[in-house]
Order: sequence, then C-alpha cells, then structure tokens
Amino acid sequence: MNTLTPAFDQPVPDGGYLWWYLDALSDDRKHGITLIAFVGSVFSPYYAWARKAGKGLAANHCAINVALYGKGGKRWALTERGSRDLERTARTLSVGPSSVEWTGSSLDIRVDERTFPLPGRIKGRIRIHPRAMQDTTYSLDGAGRHRWRPIAPGSRIEVELEKPDLSWQGEAYVDSNAGDEPLENGFVRWDWSRGCPNPGETVIYYDVLRKTGEHYNLAVRCDDRGGATEIESPRRVTLPGTLWGIPRATRVDQTLPVKVESTLEDTPFYARSLLSTFLLGKATPAIHESLSLERFRSPIVQLMLPFRMPRHAAS
Repeated sequence: MNTLTPAFDQPVPDGGYLWWYLDALSDDRKHGITLIAFVGSVFSPYYAWARKAGKGLAANHCAINVALYGKGGKRWALTERGSRDLERTARTLSVGPSSVEWTGSSLDIRVDERTFPLPGRIKGRIRIHPRAMQDTTYSLDGAGRHRWRPIAPGSRIEVELEKPDLSWQGEAYVDSNAGDEPLENGFVRWDWSRGCPNPGETVIYYDVLRKTGEHYNLAVRCDDRGGATEIESPRRVTLPGTLWGIPRATRVDQTLPVKVESTLEDTPFYARSLLSTFLLGKATPAIHESLSLERFRSPIVQLMLPFRMPRHAAS
C-alpha cells in the first residue's frame, strides 16, 4: 500500500485555493475526460465577489468539475457548493453528491453531477490506478504562495458511467495546485502541457507570466518509479489562437512540428487543447491549456460565468 496520499485535508486560507486535477485519453483516443475537484474554486465569480465583500472563505466555494470529450459529444458539469456540502479527510473528499477516495492503491471517484448549459447528467464511477506516487512540490511564483505537485503523472484509468452509458480505459495523469491567495494575484497568464513520450515517463511544461512581469518556465520529467527531475525546456512556439482570441504557446523539441488536433474547451479566458507534438524526440499526443487571468478579471467575463457554473441554492 502506498503511504503517500493526495492530502485532501490540506488547510486552505481565506482567499486561497486547492485543487486536484486529472485528465485521461482512452487507449483508442476516441474518448477523453478531465475532472477537477476544487476547495476555493479559483474560477468562481461567486468566490471573487465574496472576496471583494471580505467573505472569501475557501470552503464555502467548492466544486467538482467534470468534462467528457469525444465520441458521443461533449458534456460539461460544474456546480459550486458551500461548506455544508464539503467533507474532507486525508484520504477522502466529498462535494455534494460526488466524492473522491484514496484507497491506498487507487483513487475511487464517484460522480453525480448536472451538466450545463445543456441539461443532462454525468453519473458513474472512475478509478485511477497510479503506477507511482510522488511528493515533490514546485513553487510557480518563486515565493511559495502558488504551488504545484505532480501527484501521479503515470496512471491507468477505468471509466464506468451510467449517464451517459459509457465505459473505457486509458492512460491518465493526476496533479494538484494550491495557493495562499487568488490565482490572479500571482499570474497574468500561463501555458501548461503534459504528454507521455515513452512508456513509463511523463513530461510536463509550465510557462507562466508572473504579476511581477517575470517570465518563468519549468520542465519536469516524471517516471513510473516516483521520480521527478527538472530538465531543460525546449524552444517555445506560438500556436494558433482560439476563437475567443486566447493566445496559445507550447514547448517542442528542436525544429519538429506541433499541431493543435482539437480545441476541447474554448472560453473567454481559458482553453484546453489536444496537441500532436514531439517530446524528448518522440511523436506524442499532449494535453495543453492556456489561461489568461487578465481576461478572467474582466467584469464582463465574471457576469458570463454563472451560465456555465451555477451555485447550488441550498448551500
């Protein structure tokens, strides 16, 4: 049994955040999923408004976001809930009807969420089987206020959903981010990507523009024995922007080509994409995200967000 845990009971200061993220592609690449469990939902307009009113209690703004991609269409669920709907221990996290449990060898996730803006439901079970866990934490802002931990970069996933009726297996990635202040206080924007160029290893790239004006990039190579090593970042290349005008960029080896295969999420401040690229000289698919926190701070964007992330009325 692995003695490391996802540490679901970490303290989260007022105005801060803590999230656990997973993404996965099916073995046949026909399906994809992302799931993010938030305590202090960083992209919540309700949390932003509460902070301005001096009531920014992180536990009162929690959610489990689930997105499905591929065959059968795209589904999105993100309902914010309050502190009465949150339960946490070192090994368990429950937000309303959905939960995540670390069994000692796997993450056992039970999802029951309503989709928006189109009404529907995502309900079922997801199991993540890490090949290794690791405990290295990296400071993204240089001062330790914003931290990232690649918990289980190399994992297997089993997806068994009742709604929609969907089952598949594939390769998965799990990490966590934590911050002592709002995300937009530390950064202007960032690009992030991860891929598996060879069996048993994952490469992750972070490119951030800090609020100080400093550009920072981080490249980490993780293996299935629990190792994590910083490596040299390859060249930075610009990708086509999104329909909302979000700029995208990534890192790719030497002069090798990189292509946006599909844009999975295209919002006014955030984009998630599937790339065809080269990592460590090997052709590989990569999950990529671009985030503009200047866009997120816009009052117009804040007013648009409740249409995709409602707040549970009873919380």
